[in-house]
Amino acid sequence: MAAQPKGPASYFPSIEAKYGRGIEEWKAVLRDSGLSSHKELVEFLKAEHGFGHGHANALTQHHLHPEKWAAA
Repeated sequence: MAAQPKGPASYFPSIEAKYGRGIEEWKAVLRDSGLSSHKELVEFLKAEHGFGHGHANALTQHHLHPEKWAAA
């Protein structure tokens, strides 16, 4: 049995299903936004792409700090 993802990655299946793009695509959207702060990126996902706060926060956390979650 595969280990359950932890941290932000635990949200990824529902993010992909609900918002219709893969996580790497969403991370490219964040990179291309020109924004850099956590708050700006969360608000961007919510305002421009209809994300809920939890999903926007998880994706932003993983985008800004992938090294923290690499072993999660």
